[in-house]
Amino acid sequence: MRVSYQWLNEYVNLEGVSPEELAEQLTRGGIEVDLVELRDRGVNKVVVGHVKSVEPHPDADRLRVCTVDAGQGELLNIVCGAPNVAAGQKVPVALPGARLPGGIKIKRSKLRGVPSEGMICSAQELGLPEKLLPKEQQDGILVLSQGTEVGEDAKKLLGLDDVVLELDLTPNRSDCLSMWGIAYEVGALLDREVRLPQPAERRLEGKGKSVTIVLDAEEDCPLYAAQVVDGIRLGPSPQWMQNRLLAAGVRPINNVVDITNYVMLEYGQPLHAFDYHQVENGEIVVRRATAGETVTTLDGVTRACDHETLLITDGTKPIGIAGVMGGENSEVTEETTTLLIESAYFAPESVRRTTRRLGLRSEASARFEKGVDPERILPALQRAVELMEELASGKVASAVTGEQMGEIDDVTVDLRHSRLIGVLGVQVDEQAVTDIFRRLRFPTEVKEGIYRVQVPSRRPDISIEVDLIEEVARLYGYDRIPTTLPWGQQSPGSLTPEQRLRRTIRHTLRDVGFHEVVNYSLTSPDALRSLEQVIHPKARPVRISMPMSDERKLLRTSLVPQLLETAEYNIHRREEGVSLFEMGRVYLTEEKKLTQQPEERWMLAGLTTGALTSKHWQGKTAVPDFFSLKGELELLFQRLGLTGIRYEAVQPEGYHPGRTARMKLEDRVIGLIGQIHPQTAEAHDLEDVFVFELDLLPVMEAVLGEMLQYRPLPKYPATTRDLALVVDADVPADRLQDLIHATGGEWLRSVTLFDVFTGGRIGNGKKSVAYSLSYQAEDRTLTDEEVNEVHQAVISTLEKELGATLRQ
Repeated sequence: MRVSYQWLNEYVNLEGVSPEELAEQLTRGGIEVDLVELRDRGVNKVVVGHVKSVEPHPDADRLRVCTVDAGQGELLNIVCGAPNVAAGQKVPVALPGARLPGGIKIKRSKLRGVPSEGMICSAQELGLPEKLLPKEQQDGILVLSQGTEVGEDAKKLLGLDDVVLELDLTPNRSDCLSMWGIAYEVGALLDREVRLPQPAERRLEGKGKSVTIVLDAEEDCPLYAAQVVDGIRLGPSPQWMQNRLLAAGVRPINNVVDITNYVMLEYGQPLHAFDYHQVENGEIVVRRATAGETVTTLDGVTRACDHETLLITDGTKPIGIAGVMGGENSEVTEETTTLLIESAYFAPESVRRTTRRLGLRSEASARFEKGVDPERILPALQRAVELMEELASGKVASAVTGEQMGEIDDVTVDLRHSRLIGVLGVQVDEQAVTDIFRRLRFPTEVKEGIYRVQVPSRRPDISIEVDLIEEVARLYGYDRIPTTLPWGQQSPGSLTPEQRLRRTIRHTLRDVGFHEVVNYSLTSPDALRSLEQVIHPKARPVRISMPMSDERKLLRTSLVPQLLETAEYNIHRREEGVSLFEMGRVYLTEEKKLTQQPEERWMLAGLTTGALTSKHWQGKTAVPDFFSLKGELELLFQRLGLTGIRYEAVQPEGYHPGRTARMKLEDRVIGLIGQIHPQTAEAHDLEDVFVFELDLLPVMEAVLGEMLQYRPLPKYPATTRDLALVVDADVPADRLQDLIHATGGEWLRSVTLFDVFTGGRIGNGKKSVAYSLSYQAEDRTLTDEEVNEVHQAVISTLEKELGATLRQ
């Protein structure tokens, strides 16, 4: 909102308060001022001149020699190149010694041999904003109204001696989207009287034109008023009104449009003027649009409506979209002589839906979206009719016709003095509080420490007790409220067990060379379809009702697809290899149509691909594979104290059929580890890609459910035995290890696989598996006979259960 200092001064006496001081007061009161802008950008010694005559330049086809009366006692000879200069015009004239924006200084000179004693100025040369100028003022010199006085200071005439305050309003302060609202605010901050214009209703004399209003959508439009004005003469609005519109950032167009915009800025109530003769039988019907109905708006665009679009119609055809934009078929043109002026209350949610769907916002819709003051609807209409009579030769042609559904409810809010003191933390006496409500013009009654405050309809942001506390605080002065530290019994902070576990996971993966990433929780259908869900096979993706884009329309059920995209992004930027992990939530449901919220489940996923440069002095590189990733994952399990993890070969879609396994903990699938299918990797411009994904819920349950136990370091030495077995090729290694552990008893400390061999003399369908077994007792050194006995029992069990034979 842009506020003219001079315009505001008409409503509140700002004597003794500079624009900078006013900006400081507003900002301290919660209305932030972003900019204090001087409209004068260096204009000096520019006056109104009267062009007496215009003659062609003797030596230049495009120049004119003008004789100008600038009120200086003698006529000035000025050479001008503007094509629109003509005798009889009133124009701004920069006298010799004048300064213009950009540091331009005007001197007496000769142009093609003809003396020139000044300069006839265009609007741009005076620093007026080009994008807001009327079309006829954008080219050539600026032509002023004939009613201006010769010799008058042009800077004052054009309002260039004004200052504009640009306010950065929060969404709740819709009351300050008008000069009236700002006047109330400034009056309260400065404790000064507010003087607002009070127009009287223009009554009809004699027979008038008929106006009928029908409200078919009462919830969307509970109040609608209109009045007809006849005898309208379209033309430019007076200079003072154009100055105020330009200061507010609104382009002047003609007197009718300018009046409706002026009243909107003044009262905060948007208005619209229809050509009365284009409104069938003077009837206004406010209703919802029907399926397939279209409206061609003032910008010439035909817009399709839905059943939630609120229309203004004449009973037969739409003539506007309520609260957004009028229709082209009822536009005011140069042939228009009779207006039907609309002033209404449209429900904020209805206007908001329409503007969002149509992608069409305006100054009017911005105010309707936040809610206008219903008590200003009739006064704003009366003010517009008054200005139409004064500035457009209008005559009232009908009585004010209105239709209202329901009454405007009074809002009364109670404020406890004890609550006020408790929240502010400073003693404010009752007299000071009641004085603040007086300055705000809130009628108040005080009884037994409770303020009963009647909130005016112009302040829809105040509805509960804390809203009143905020009003008292900002007018009392935030700078007067002392700063204090919180006090009370405080307990030491700590992490929950789940937080400590997640921190351990992060630190461990970083230690082994992974980099953590954080991806969006939203993804695309194509990304999820490329990899089969293994951990939660029944999970259905949750579709977003209003996605921001096609790439962000589903809630993810796996972390792996986005890790692939992140790896692709980094490889494309010349990273030779990446190791990434993410710990985040996925969203799981088995419902096709949601009836309850999806489950949010913590997951952990990692990815490694490309050549990973080691810290070796020779610069050697390590290429990741299934077993290197499995080793890093087992290090994580070891640090968490998680045991009993089993691996089973699987062949899910999107993964390498011979290098993928699922992880199980007590017959429960907790994760997946393996290589991405080469075709999938190639689609992302990646080489061999190895990933893992873990469901952290069962991991946390297993880890947090058991206490870590420590035991002293062994005092006695261990004895090792190597065991090389030949078994069928389809016998899994963990089956061998389970039998070894089960038979080895309490002396068997560890089983380490160190060799797997196939082919050669081993035979088809066979493989050689070699283990290193470590035996150790806590109370003594084991003898060779004791170790050999247990070791032989292990061999016998393997021969019996799996048909294993010792490799010769």
